[in-house]
Amino acid sequence: MTRLPPLRDVIARHGLAASKALGQNFLLDEQLLDRIAAVPGDLQGQTVFEVGPGPGGLTRALLRAGAQVVAVERDRRCLPALAELEPAFPGRLRVIEGDALAVDAVVETGGAAHIVANLPYNVGTALLVRWLSGEDWPSWWQSLTLMFQKEVAERIVATTDSDAYGRLAVLAQWRSRARIAMNVHRSAFVPPPKVMSAVIHIVPAPMPAGVRFATLEKLTGAAFGQRRKMLRQSLKPVPGALDALERCGIESTRRAETLSVTDFVALARALDSLPAR
Repeated sequence: MTRLPPLRDVIARHGLAASKALGQNFLLDEQLLDRIAAVPGDLQGQTVFEVGPGPGGLTRALLRAGAQVVAVERDRRCLPALAELEPAFPGRLRVIEGDALAVDAVVETGGAAHIVANLPYNVGTALLVRWLSGEDWPSWWQSLTLMFQKEVAERIVATTDSDAYGRLAVLAQWRSRARIAMNVHRSAFVPPPKVMSAVIHIVPAPMPAGVRFATLEKLTGAAFGQRRKMLRQSLKPVPGALDALERCGIESTRRAETLSVTDFVALARALDSLPAR
């Protein structure tokens, strides 16, 4: 493998000051980047879809781990730095200039990939919900290894009756297994963000029978959209939801944060089984 220059030198040579507008914070510690790249397991010969590679710190680690990387970068300033990696890893890196929210990852990866990314904070949650959504399951992705603000990471893995528990936890856990793989101190980034970060690892799990994602999303959106209200009020706009509560034996005086993921799945199943109105 060709010896690569230090990331700090690459950033300085290309004038890559992190863009606040793009939510950029660069990781330069090669050992830390290698640890993140190891979270999904053995990547030798595996396809990885990377969002927001920036100057290519995590990209290097993924390539060192043996992955075939498809990287999407919207900041064209970073493209020359990423291009320098291609001769060092011939045929194993393809860079797409564009917005990850507008890129068809299934088409670009061939329909089977691990997603690994130091996500820009301003689009991270939107991308996660997209990857968790849809009726087809298991998903096209094999695992998600994603950097988030620690507060967001805690919302993804939160349990019932905790302050962090909400819609994101239910959507992440009803047919996936989510865990915090590692915490990352703010001082590891250039420039340091104001908040701590964490790496989340998510893998698909069996999908409960008789439940549609669209129904679960509708219920959680309504229930947690007015989380301080009792379910009889927050779920009132969802046709049939109050009947579904009764079928499941869930008291309508409860609040959304007291329902477990299993409760929400049962409620969605009951709602989908009601006669069409």
